[in-house]
Amino acid sequence: MKLIEEAEEISQIAFGFMASKALFAALHVGIFTKLSEKPKRISELAVEADTPENRIQTLMTALSALGLVAREGDLYSNSPGAEAFLVEGAKYDFGDYLRLQIDRQMFPIMTGLEAVVTGEAATTGTVIESYADWMSDPAEARLYSESQHAGSLGPGRTAARLIDLSGAKRLMDVGGGTGAFSIRLCEANPDLQATVLDFPNVAELGREYVAAAGLSDRITFVGGNALEDDWPAGQDVVLMSYLFNGVPGEAIPDLTRRAFESLNPGGHFLVHDFIVDDDRSGP
Repeated sequence: MKLIEEAEEISQIAFGFMASKALFAALHVGIFTKLSEKPKRISELAVEADTPENRIQTLMTALSALGLVAREGDLYSNSPGAEAFLVEGAKYDFGDYLRLQIDRQMFPIMTGLEAVVTGEAATTGTVIESYADWMSDPAEARLYSESQHAGSLGPGRTAARLIDLSGAKRLMDVGGGTGAFSIRLCEANPDLQATVLDFPNVAELGREYVAAAGLSDRITFVGGNALEDDWPAGQDVVLMSYLFNGVPGEAIPDLTRRAFESLNPGGHFLVHDFIVDDDRSGP
């Protein structure tokens, strides 16, 4: 990993939130979806977004500098990446994941990082809620789950391509949210049936997504808390996607023990998460 040497490199990190917010704002007003139809001028985008031209001009300047859009004369068009991943309804679109979960939920939480590091959060009442408390609110559970579904379909497709589950019959998707990974894995493995364990408000929404995918006969949901409730045994696969990073560190050994107790001999234990190198030198 290259070490930082220049002041400009530090500035890039410090001002990185501005790039994030430009991306999020563009998603909120639908810039990339509007540009997917054809290249457009600032005046056209302003009318379609119902936003003053000077503000769209500033936003488009930022998007151009970031390489998210291309400019030719006074016409703007999507970059290849924006067209593939940020246009609503595109095959690999995960814009809702960025627009809703990362911007509306995760970005505000990160403003409390200093208080967590210094310990002030514990004394000021600004401790970040547990997922159990967070998902007990139906509105928050729906916002988080809908956006996470959009963000998990792509990784789920990759997992289905990389992992051979041809001999597996039963999958336990622990903390599986709306079942995005289970959907992709069942699509790729016709003999596989999945059980998704997640909070009741999340499971209720997940049943809608599974029904839309035509997999209600193969993917079922159990509403509960993975840290407290019993797991079904006799599984050929236990999957935990983005679970370890969302629980207290001391809970991870118990989750791992539960996984192996649920697995049949020779089964698969799959962990998909943000994981650092063993020597903690980087991701």
